[in-house]
Amino acid sequence: MAELNIGIVFGGCSEEHPVSVKSAREVAGSLDPGKYEPYYIGITESGAWRLCDGPGPGWEDGRPAVLSPDRAAPGLLVLEGGRYETIRLDAVLPVLHGRLGEDGAIQGLLELSGIPYAGCDVQSSALCMDKTLTYLVVREAGIAVPAFWTVDADEKIDAGALPYPVFVKPARSGSSFGVTKVTREADLQEAIDSARRYDAKVLIEEAVDASEIGCAVLGNGAALFAGEVDRVALSHGFFRIHQEDAPETGSENAQFIVPADIPAESRALVQETAKAIYRALGCRGLARVDLFLKADGTVVLNEVNTMPGLTSYSRYPRMMAASGLPLAEVIDRMVALALEGTAVAR
Repeated sequence: MAELNIGIVFGGCSEEHPVSVKSAREVAGSLDPGKYEPYYIGITESGAWRLCDGPGPGWEDGRPAVLSPDRAAPGLLVLEGGRYETIRLDAVLPVLHGRLGEDGAIQGLLELSGIPYAGCDVQSSALCMDKTLTYLVVREAGIAVPAFWTVDADEKIDAGALPYPVFVKPARSGSSFGVTKVTREADLQEAIDSARRYDAKVLIEEAVDASEIGCAVLGNGAALFAGEVDRVALSHGFFRIHQEDAPETGSENAQFIVPADIPAESRALVQETAKAIYRALGCRGLARVDLFLKADGTVVLNEVNTMPGLTSYSRYPRMMAASGLPLAEVIDRMVALALEGTAVAR
């Protein structure tokens, strides 16, 4: 008989809704039925919550359900026959990506509910979601970040003062939605307008001439585990994750080399720097830390994903699998860390 009732929340209102559904499918296929009784809560693109049998076709037709923010009545409230039935949840896996999933919103609801949850808390989720805040905190910790500029809503920037090429991106959005590489002053405003489709706050950062490297981190506090490091090998252009027509068959311009074909000392530097960034931002549970490895052997932060993709083609599970941790074991550790974090908080 299963010991723990686990809620798996997926979908969501962000542009990364389809990726979240795919991540949830992988989680569903990796959960140990001897350990967990799963309750799948899908959030439609319009924001409706549904209790369903799983993240397969037709899940949007499930029963209306919400997480109770009332600690006197914790758990899942499911509408049945005009009345709400309560289902106790021991922990929640918020398998949500992007806005309202990685920005502290769902984490705040779970804090109110008192239900333990996997992944970063409200503060670290918000910090990591806003790339400008991420850079400020990490730079203050003594770790290199790209030169960057912030453009708020309706604010203008002197295009002639920038050191091209630069990347223009939404400050608070996931994957590479709204990201443009700009090589000349004349194209800057169009790139800013494109980024503003996803966020009023825009980040402009100087392009870093380096290899793109990722590091999967798992753990709380001082006890952190870093998976194998990967390298994004580009054939052309820049890395645009989740923008392909059929990402399951591979990226149109990138291959992922795991373990990364870099020197052992560079691998160790990437892992230790990733852990230092993780701690500086107050991360817990899991995160993927993306870095640039320069030709001189130094590293520069790219970004931090607090709920990285868990799809069949995602980087985080590949890096963990290469280090000997299949997704089923990663999930076990995520749940254990969520319960551990609650015990410490109490």
